[in-house]
Amino acid sequence: MSDANLNCAICKGAVGDIELQRIQVWEDSLWRLTVSLDSEVEGFAYLEPKRHISYIADLVGEEARTFGEVLARVSRALRDATQSELVYVYVFGGSVPHLHVHLAPHRTGDALNSQMIKGELVSKQMENGFLRFVSNDYPALPREALQEAALRVKQQLNQ
Repeated sequence: MSDANLNCAICKGAVGDIELQRIQVWEDSLWRLTVSLDSEVEGFAYLEPKRHISYIADLVGEEARTFGEVLARVSRALRDATQSELVYVYVFGGSVPHLHVHLAPHRTGDALNSQMIKGELVSKQMENGFLRFVSNDYPALPREALQEAALRVKQQLNQ
């Protein structure tokens, strides 16, 4: 790996996999997929670029171009191999300085849930029939602030 960080367990490849209790099941020239050997669900996996980068926003060139295709391919394989209903995709930042996408095959009744917001979740029926989950401990921000943020994102993308 040309951009390997010697202090990064993920950049260490198979040696790092031992430390992280996982096993590599697939790779191409840019990406690798490992499956956890210490998980609450079968097939919990990590998709990571071979190049040492910290955040998804740091993907460039072929990494950025192939990310969606690779993510879909490995998610389908995980879903089918574990006979799951779907695969949750999580991307966190901070604790590990190498981008890694968590892929969690999910079946009804397993250890996973879709909670992304801290606090006690309650469901609210929307007019269209969908359920919206909200936190009792963290109320929604003012609509005006959210609209302003959306406008800033739109402006950034249309520069």
